[in-house]
Amino acid sequence: MARGGMSGFLFGAAGMFATMYSTQAILPQLGKEFMVGPATAGLTISVLVVSVAAAAWFWGPLSDRIGRRRSLLWSSALLILPTIGVALAPNFGLLLAFRVLQGLCMPGLLAVGVPYVMEAFTPQMGSRAMGYYVSSLVAGGLLGRVGVALITAAFGWRVGVGSMAALPLAATLTMARSLPNLPFAESTRFSRRALAEHLRNRPLLLTTLGGAGMFFAFVGVFSFVEFRLEAPPFSYPASESGLIFVLWLTGVCGPLAGRMAERIGWRAVALLAVSTGMVGVTLSGPAALPTLVAGLALLTVAMFSGATAAQLGVGDVATHNRGLASALYFSTYYVAGALGAYLPGIAWQAWQWPGVMAVALVSLGISLAAIAAGRPVSSAARSGR
Repeated sequence: MARGGMSGFLFGAAGMFATMYSTQAILPQLGKEFMVGPATAGLTISVLVVSVAAAAWFWGPLSDRIGRRRSLLWSSALLILPTIGVALAPNFGLLLAFRVLQGLCMPGLLAVGVPYVMEAFTPQMGSRAMGYYVSSLVAGGLLGRVGVALITAAFGWRVGVGSMAALPLAATLTMARSLPNLPFAESTRFSRRALAEHLRNRPLLLTTLGGAGMFFAFVGVFSFVEFRLEAPPFSYPASESGLIFVLWLTGVCGPLAGRMAERIGWRAVALLAVSTGMVGVTLSGPAALPTLVAGLALLTVAMFSGATAAQLGVGDVATHNRGLASALYFSTYYVAGALGAYLPGIAWQAWQWPGVMAVALVSLGISLAAIAAGRPVSSAARSGR
């Protein structure tokens, strides 16, 4: 039952994540369609992740009250209609409105996913369960980006984006049959006291800042690398530049990162991941495809290894009110992602790729400092003993 339930959950998570960044690979096309600049086109990502950040405060505590399984199913089902709406939007304003609606649905899968994995699968599978969860997000993100880019090249961006609605529909049906229902581990309500307790939890805040810094850099680099690939000296067409997201395949290292965390601790894995990301961003600097691809591959490995470690860290340092702790983590994480989809665009317009690199490296430096400043966690605490 655990394996079947895990498979259904992973499919639901992948379907959600495919819709999240479905516009990232087609930003130049959206810019031409609606006659907006690169930074403005990036708002199709920013407004969604801001709404994810806001709605996490609803879905996280709600899952503490009504159960994780019900939250996962509701979220997936609600995501279908606004995904269709994005494809049908007649103007840029309505497109952004439907992206906001998508974002309001997603935390029921995303923010609730971390405590659900910790409670439903980690006791039997260990830390690698979180790695499988992160890998499913990688698979969904790859499908959303590369799939949408290829469909857009063949049939136009509306068909490409609209096709993503099939994923949450299929995921809802699959999860309804397979997800195990958990007993209520807690019957808490959102309260200022519970939030204040988390805001005084220094390891939780530092872990959150560390994860947010990684995500800002990752979103910024991958949101604007297509502008670099479509400009000289590369000058690739959109159908080819979108294939850069195949590098997300390197993100399947999530389970390996989970196993490493069991041996050396999630904090050590996170520090190694952020350091690797900084090397990757630096390596992307030369105007040569081999170094660019190598640098982005390293950044992808770093991001998803670091995400696995950080999410394990949240579960480790927040032993109760996990839905609320997850809301705190993901709201901060996705505010950083929203800024990452916009601010590097301004840097691109002013300084081209060196500007994007500089912003990303500053963000990763903040992430590294936050994780390094955290208190060590004992091996007994990591294993839950």
